[in-house]
This record gives sequence, structure tokens and C-alpha cells, in this order.
Amino acid sequence: MQNNETETNTTNKCKVIIVGGGMAGLSAAYHLSKNGFHDFILLEARRRLGGRIIQIGIGNERIELGANWIHGVLGNPVYELAMQNGLVDIMYMPKPPKVIAATEQGKQVPFSVLHEIYEAYLCFLRRCEEYFISQYLPPEGIDSVGDHINLEVQLYLDKIKDSQERHLRNLIFDCLLKRETCITGCHNMSEIDLLEIGSYTELQGGNIILPGGYSSILEPLTSEIPSRCIFREHPVKRIIWGKSKHATSDSDSDDSDTTVIEEPSKNPICNSSSRESSCEKQSPEHDIEVICENGERFYGDHVICTLPLGVLKRNARQLFEPPLPDYKIESIDRLLFGTVDKILLEYERPFLNPNITEVMLLWEMEAGTTDLSQSWYRKIYSFTKLSDTLLLGWISGKEAEYMEKLPSEIVIDTCTNILRKFLNDPYIPKAKSCVCTSWASQPYTQGSYTAIAVGASQIDIEYLAQPLYNSKSQAKPVLLFAGEHTHSNFYSTVHGAYLSGRTSAQVLLSSDTPEEIVLNCEDTNDLSSWIQGISLN
Repeated sequence: MQNNETETNTTNKCKVIIVGGGMAGLSAAYHLSKNGFHDFILLEARRRLGGRIIQIGIGNERIELGANWIHGVLGNPVYELAMQNGLVDIMYMPKPPKVIAATEQGKQVPFSVLHEIYEAYLCFLRRCEEYFISQYLPPEGIDSVGDHINLEVQLYLDKIKDSQERHLRNLIFDCLLKRETCITGCHNMSEIDLLEIGSYTELQGGNIILPGGYSSILEPLTSEIPSRCIFREHPVKRIIWGKSKHATSDSDSDDSDTTVIEEPSKNPICNSSSRESSCEKQSPEHDIEVICENGERFYGDHVICTLPLGVLKRNARQLFEPPLPDYKIESIDRLLFGTVDKILLEYERPFLNPNITEVMLLWEMEAGTTDLSQSWYRKIYSFTKLSDTLLLGWISGKEAEYMEKLPSEIVIDTCTNILRKFLNDPYIPKAKSCVCTSWASQPYTQGSYTAIAVGASQIDIEYLAQPLYNSKSQAKPVLLFAGEHTHSNFYSTVHGAYLSGRTSAQVLLSSDTPEEIVLNCEDTNDLSSWIQGISLN
């Protein structure tokens, strides 16, 4: 069997098929394995596992191209996993950051002014988040986070008499909004729904960096998964989940929380004259058939689909047979899957002041600039020092997508000019190498992470997570969904993906008949598991 990790012939039939080897897929496989269930296959399109978690070497440094931080400590299962496996250095005390902000004229902003505007900005952002749980409505015509913050910014700036002071503060606010697009995962904060931004739950404890990099979290998971269960370089072309049945609307189901399929009078799939029709080839004893691009077919009783939202946006209508219910497709369309990229610059020698950790770029605001070839770099909001000879630039949205197509030499020259201008130093050296991420161009991600766009809601994420059944009497679903885009509170995070994969595994591991729930939390310190009454050991 081509490209799989086993040395012996393995049957393509199993109970559970997991599509995707990112954090959600690995979490599902990990929890199945930890509970003694190994009758599953994990299909990964790439040569590697981890999805949007990937580490490379640049010089003497190990650099994460995807996920960077564990977001929060309390109740974060990824942090608990890292602690249990000795991946966290509890003695590590990061140096206090020293951030400078500079204008295009090469003038540095007094730290007191930067601090003043940052505190005001945080206050404006918190007010946006409060609408989610508040009975109050925003001003009429204000639907997005960007519109609301800009309204507050104008009210704030109107109180400042001096035009130069007002202009400088406006530039800082604009820089912070660009930063927010990288945190949120969008092109512009005007894309983000004001009433829904508060649906994201921020865990306490700050952002944690693992000494070995975020990618070190993968080994504890993959070490528990039998290698014979993993099939790399197996991109999935089709998921046939209904067999000779078709999806019904929600109103056809007795349970509004599930969607079922029923027997039609004629089979619409088998009536197709296309040679791609697999009705005659399906294994009759299994409800699921998964067809890979290399022609291999896998058969199972359940499938956990962990494909990123970007891939679903492009392929969902062709990927599933029968098609997904309309409510799922509409939710996929409404949600946002933006692009956030990193620009990594390596230098022969240090040139920044050793105490400086970040340089914020206060670009002059140019109205009506639509030619990305002349303006893409103005979306870079800062350069962060990863080491004395390694800088990290952040860029998002359409500008990031444009940057992905540029040669490295152009990116290096552009960034060199930026640094020379803002730091007012014509002798800043040219980077010797450059690595740029390309998440929008990657066929198996098609973007970076999920956000709730204007017009979408938390309900859309819940709709995406809803499993599908093929009969009303069926105890367990045939088609389950996992990934950061399916967690209604932790979307856009690795721990959201981890929890969604674990939930899918728990659904399939549960008894077919209702049983009394007994809480067994003796051997686990994972708070989120304790809440659900599940022991991971």
C-alpha cells in the first residue's frame, strides 16, 4: 500500500475513518487509542502530521511557521498535556518586552503616548466584546468591530486640540487595528461581527511559549497512535456517507439537534451514469466510503472530518455524497477564514539595540489605495525580534495573499527599505535569507483560522459541529466534524481543535445504550475533562 506507515498489508476497512492529521484529527486518534480502540484509520494529505503546527530550522533557531503560543492556562487541555509531558519550563521568566513605535519619518513615539493609546484601545475592544452578553445594542448602523472602534477613536481624538498630537495618536490606533486583524484572522476589523466577537472565550494565564516550540506538543499525541493506523499523502477526494440514502431537512427529524437521512424511493446516487459513481463498488457492510485522490478506497462505519474551514469553503459541495444539508453549507459560507502570514528575516549580524524586542510601524494612512503591488507592505504592522539575527514580521488579509506570490528577493528588499525608513538608519543591513508562510496558497489549509464575519454567529459554528446520522434509530452518527472551526468558544485556537477531536472520539466511544454517568476524575488534572466527567487515563 503506497505511502502508509506500515510494513505489512493493511485492510482498508475499519470502524472509524479520520480525515485530516492536524490537531483535531490527532486528538481524536489519540483519545481512541488511549481508550484501547485501534480499529481506525487516519488519512493525512501531507507527508507530515500536525496541520497548521509546523516547525523549521533557520540558522540556529527552531521557528514555528504556524501556531506559536498556548493561549491560556486554566482549563486549557493543551497546556495540561504539555505539563504532563515535561514540555513547559516552569522556571522560565521572559524578559520584559521593550516595544518602540516609529513613524515613516523615522521619529520614535514617546512610550507614555504609546501606553496611553494602547490602554484606550483595550478599553474600546472590551466594550465591543461586552455586547455579546449585554442587553444593550450598539448605535444604529454600527455592525462591525472595526466600525465601533473607529467611532470610539474619533470621539477620543476629538478631545485633543493639537492637530499633530491627534494625528500621531490616530496612527497608533490604526497600527493596533492592523495588529488585531492578525490576532482575529481577517483582512479588516470591519469584517468582524460586533455582536459576536465576545463569543470567543479567553482563558486566563497569558500566552505560553514551549521551550521546544509548539510542535513539541505533537509527539505525546503521535506516540500513542499505532503507525499502522496512519496513512500520509492520502488527500481525500470524496466522502460517501449516506450510501443509498439522502439527507432530510431538520423538520423531518424528531430531534432538532440531529440531522438524519432516510430511504428515498429511488437512489439518486446510483442513477448517475458517471463512471465516478461508486454504488456498485461500495462495501455493503459499511456505511462510509472515503475515496482518495490516488484512487484508494477506505470503508468504515463512522467518519470524523477535520478538514479546515478554508478547504470546506472550496470543496464542501463536491466533497460529500450525498451533499451536506443546506444549513451546514450556509454556515460554511457565512463564517470567515482569513489569512495571517509570517515574514521571517535572517541576518548575518545583529543591528537592533539589544534591549528592543519589537518595532511597531506607524504608517501614514493613504485613502483609496487599491493597487496591492504598491501598497501590500503597508499592512505589516511590526517586526518582532526572535533572536539577535532573526526578525518576524506579521501581515494579514489580501496583502498577505499578495505577498505569498512574491519572490523572496522582493520581500527582502521591501522589508530592508521599511526598516531603514522607520529606524532612520540607511546602514541597516539587507537580510541574507527570508522565509514567508503561505497559508492561503496551501491547498490543504486555504487560509489560517476562523473568525465570525458580519452576518454570521456562534450558531453557525454549532451547526458546523453538528454530527449527521443516516437513520432516526441510529445510536451514533456516521459523519462527525472536528477542528477549531467547530468549537463555539475556542475557534481559531489549537485547544479548540484538540477539544473538538476529543469530543468526536468520546461520542464514538460512548455506549450504544444509555447508561448511568459516573464521574471518575481521580487520575486527571485536566479541568475541562473534569467538567465533562471524563477521565483521560
